[in-house]
Amino acid sequence: MPAADAAPALAAVKILIAGGFGVGKTTMVGAVSEIPPLNTEEQLTVAGLGVDDLVGVEDKTTTTVALDFGRITVSSQLVLYLFGTPGQERFWFMWNDLVHGALGAVVLADTRRLESSFASIDFFESRGVPFVVGVNCFHGLQDRTVPEVRDALDLDPNVPVIMGDLRQRRASRDLLLALVNRLMGGRAPLPSRR
Repeated sequence: MPAADAAPALAAVKILIAGGFGVGKTTMVGAVSEIPPLNTEEQLTVAGLGVDDLVGVEDKTTTTVALDFGRITVSSQLVLYLFGTPGQERFWFMWNDLVHGALGAVVLADTRRLESSFASIDFFESRGVPFVVGVNCFHGLQDRTVPEVRDALDLDPNVPVIMGDLRQRRASRDLLLALVNRLMGGRAPLPSRR
């Protein structure tokens, strides 16, 4: 077959989904993945008392102890492989392995606990990994504006900030498309099939 008639190669892109404990990483991967997501959720136990900060997420009963994994096909030419990171500081050592081969990242933020996003932002900035920030507006409640979040997180003006209830597939998809757009240098991503 002549090269001009060959189908474009499928691009597989590794994306990390990061953020503090309880911001919605596992939920986002599950909401947007077209395959049943792999997750390593385990029950919180008394061993985490005094170690895991439950302020703002007192009802949380499980935690990711390794990673989450999902996949979303953006187009016939682009597939995103999503790797959700564990949020607790005691599991951060795994981030160094998970970041290998990642082209970009999503940092999730919860306006009730914005300070929990600093470690993720610092991690990706120090490694030169492009990222976007997704503010998880639980139940559609948006109690901060994009400029307020940008200022509180001291973000570079080029870092997109997207607000939305990331439990919803559409909001999570739009956040991933914002990252793809950033990775493509501002060019529009290929049309979504979903």
